[in-house]
Amino acid sequence: MKERQVILSGCSGGGKTTLLAELARRGFPVVEEPGRRIVAEELRGDSAALPWVDLAAFARRAIAMAKADRARVAGLTVVFFDRGLVDAAVALEHSGGAPLDRTLAGQPRFHCEVFLVPPWPEIYRADAERQAGLEEGVAEYHRLRAAYDRLGYQTVILPKVPVAARADLVLARLGLSKAEGPA
Repeated sequence: MKERQVILSGCSGGGKTTLLAELARRGFPVVEEPGRRIVAEELRGDSAALPWVDLAAFARRAIAMAKADRARVAGLTVVFFDRGLVDAAVALEHSGGAPLDRTLAGQPRFHCEVFLVPPWPEIYRADAERQAGLEEGVAEYHRLRAAYDRLGYQTVILPKVPVAARADLVLARLGLSKAEGPA
């Protein structure tokens, strides 16, 4: 089986992290969202690279972390990413930084299908690491969907169903019918 690095993206608060945890529980390798890791570090430090303080600095840091994440999991057959490089590049472009195509130049592509979680107001919750409101999350969702389309990825919009059903759908779409991940 060829290597597949699969992206879970979409609206903030739409259930990506919960889906990633379910895939990990089933035995699949996962990579946590760079943004949440950066925010947690920044909140313990000088808080200069927070998305609500300096989006460009935050995005540049997320790009570097996402590249390191990809290098760390290279060679794994299937790995799921909660956001990652493309999402960080979209944030940098949105901040007025480098265009998406320039940031991603020379980077290997991810799996051709990208799984997007749509806005889901009923489960959205702000917290210390997600201070943006749902309206900002919806705008981000539309930017991400347009960017993935522009880059030639096939976007699969996940239904608003329980996490186990979402995981089943993702795995079936990828032809991974086992209930548990790779041995």
